[in-house]
Amino acid sequence: MIDAGTLYIVATPIGNLSDITQRALDILHSVDLIAAEDTRHSGRLLSHFGIKTKMFALHDHNEKQKAQYLIDLINEGKNIALISDAGTPLISDPGYNLVNIARDQDVTIHPIPGPSAVITALSAAGLPTDKFLFAGFLPVKQQARIAEIEKYKNADFTTVFYESPRRIIDTLEYIKQTLGEDKEVVLAKELTKHFESFVKGNAQKVIDWFAEDKDRQQGEMVLMLAPNKTEQALSPEAEQLMKLLMAELPTKKAAAITAQVHDLKKNDLYKLALTWQEEGE
Repeated sequence: MIDAGTLYIVATPIGNLSDITQRALDILHSVDLIAAEDTRHSGRLLSHFGIKTKMFALHDHNEKQKAQYLIDLINEGKNIALISDAGTPLISDPGYNLVNIARDQDVTIHPIPGPSAVITALSAAGLPTDKFLFAGFLPVKQQARIAEIEKYKNADFTTVFYESPRRIIDTLEYIKQTLGEDKEVVLAKELTKHFESFVKGNAQKVIDWFAEDKDRQQGEMVLMLAPNKTEQALSPEAEQLMKLLMAELPTKKAAAITAQVHDLKKNDLYKLALTWQEEGE
């Protein structure tokens, strides 16, 4: 049973069709109209599940012009579902203008939760998830991309990007140059599909992984940056060891040993040690 005059934001699978929820299927069967980013692409999904609901193309190029038309239909009592090509609508996909205007006009909106590449990638990446930022797609132009990456140089949270297979190697090289060779990253590609892969390490490790098989440089990719390990995250035991070693060894050597023992980044420890020396600790 669905409510009359409602906009439903329906998540669809990001790869494995079995991930669609029963509630999503019920809604897509029952609404009067499905607004889809690409009607041909979504038509294959709907056909697979025997859904014959009429579709309406709503994408980046026409959303501002068509949003009010759809809202007028809802106000007349029609039920409309919004879907994207894959995953949750609005997450780096069209739909913002429609939902924003609908919310401003007090239209009833119900989210129908389901797959999201961002959350799926984070859940299995092995990076901190208590605080993270999804930064969408990285810019296409080189300088803009480097500037965007540099914004997160000192981030104390996990950062998540979408990246194109055509640019992934260049982006990993920029990460090495901008954030340092030790910066930890995780690549997730082809999530929920047959060739789903996760690679964790520094940027060079991921580059080497791609070099092993050219076919790996295909498919949809999520790139995640680990947060910086700050001074506040240094345990008392690590601090004690670092200071004991600094009394007997060169600072770089002390930082390297402490990093190895406590699984920390030696460059961060070295910078911290220099700060201690400046402060006379």
